[in-house]
Amino acid sequence: MLQNNRTGETTMLGILKNRTYGRLFTAQVIALLGTGLMTVALGLLAYDIAGADAGAVLGTALAIKMIAYVGVAPVAQALADNLPRRAFLVSLDVVRAAVALSLPFITEVWQIYCLIFLLQIASASFTPTFQAVIPDILPDEQAYTRALSLSRLAYDLENLISPMLAAALLTVISFHFLFAGTVAGFLISAALILSVTLPATSAGVRGDFLKRATRGIRIYLATPRLRGLLAINLAVSAAGAMVIVNTVVIVKTGFELGEVDVAWAFAAFGSGSMLAALALPRMLDRIADRPVMIAGAGALIVGTAIGATVDSYGALLALWLVLGMGYSAAQTPSGRLLRRSAQSSDRPAIFAAQFALSHAGWLICYPLAGRLGASVGLGTTFLIMSAISAIALLLAIRLWPAREVSQILHEHPDLEPDHPHLRAHKTNGQHRHVYVIDDLHPHWPKTA
Repeated sequence: MLQNNRTGETTMLGILKNRTYGRLFTAQVIALLGTGLMTVALGLLAYDIAGADAGAVLGTALAIKMIAYVGVAPVAQALADNLPRRAFLVSLDVVRAAVALSLPFITEVWQIYCLIFLLQIASASFTPTFQAVIPDILPDEQAYTRALSLSRLAYDLENLISPMLAAALLTVISFHFLFAGTVAGFLISAALILSVTLPATSAGVRGDFLKRATRGIRIYLATPRLRGLLAINLAVSAAGAMVIVNTVVIVKTGFELGEVDVAWAFAAFGSGSMLAALALPRMLDRIADRPVMIAGAGALIVGTAIGATVDSYGALLALWLVLGMGYSAAQTPSGRLLRRSAQSSDRPAIFAAQFALSHAGWLICYPLAGRLGASVGLGTTFLIMSAISAIALLLAIRLWPAREVSQILHEHPDLEPDHPHLRAHKTNGQHRHVYVIDDLHPHWPKTA
């Protein structure tokens, strides 16, 4: 059903014929559009309440978002470990809709902070759980790779379409009504998730709450390829923060242009990311994840350094296009690494770990890019953030072995000879199989 009859390859749009995945992807797109409308409305609401201090309010809200993402995801995953996936996801969508419904009625800055924190707790619980469901629905690696690219496209389309949709709606309605679009997005997402049956999480050996809350991070940090991924996440954060935090400063202050030009600059970055996402499925059929992700991070390093010399708006658009391509290439394959680095029962935990640890990089780089830009100038800041990305990439190359083998020779001297694991491999000594960190394999073999 998912195959192209002429080529035998899984097509990107063909995977949408899978009823469960098609509805989940639609739910993701609609919820993202609603979130995009809320982003615009929240900025206008902050200005309505705080006036000239709106930037500080939004900066604090962004920091609250990152703190929630870093601190909540593993804990929420552990709490939800034994809950039905569908009911859990639907409940979180309803919570997010309720928060969005409350936002138009607040009158104080502290109320914004409280509601944003509650919203991001729900999002930090929803996103990794949602991501961990997809590889169970699409077990074929080709199909899953294309799902990752579609997901990347969904995020990029949200960045492009939501501001345009918001601008069109604001010509006929007050910004307060944009929150209604957010509420509708979350409720439609909940209805679509409710309309499908999701595979249950495989039962695994669990410990007490603390062990379950840290299980994903322990697996993550014990796996060499994922330690390399963590370093690449930092490289992406350092370069990406320059785009997200300082685009408005570069365009409006540096080039003395308007808000439309800021939007076009973000559109250039999003377009680059989309172009890479479209090209990646076929590329990843032929090239391993590691060189693709390293090349993407390398493009970010070079592009961020070049940012120090950009002296025209046209050059900035071209550079942002290239940075968007590097951004997508360095990030999109990460789901493939997570999928093959854990047992199916541990996927929710490891996706939650990726969600928390990757956002820890943003929590560092967001304020760093903003404060350095204001204190030492944008040119120097570009070079500093490029240097951070370069150091992170060198760490990734060092931590992530260039020659990986999935089946690793190892032994279990601590297991009894009649242990089911040894009987399954018909040995009581050395044996070889696909190796992931789990209860029987708590450490990576030094000989691997």
